[in-house]
Amino acid sequence: MRLPDLTRLAVPGAEIALRVTPRGGRDAIEDGIDGLRVRVTAPPEDGKANAAVQRLLARALGVTPTRLTLIRGATARDKVFRLD
Repeated sequence: MRLPDLTRLAVPGAEIALRVTPRGGRDAIEDGIDGLRVRVTAPPEDGKANAAVQRLLARALGVTPTRLTLIRGATARDKVFRLD
């Protein structure tokens, strides 16, 4: 799986907004003019999709998943993560 290079966003304190599609067929991140779109194969139950998004985003940013905190959108498609 190929991910876009998002290291330019890896600034401590940065808030990263994205739109998530759970059960998306494959794990992917698309960096388009309308923002970041993330697809994960995990279902949206018990936080599984959020955890999958966190891992995928961390890999694209080049940081550990523990440095990302979900600050908005725990149950919504539009989410905001903060890089600590």
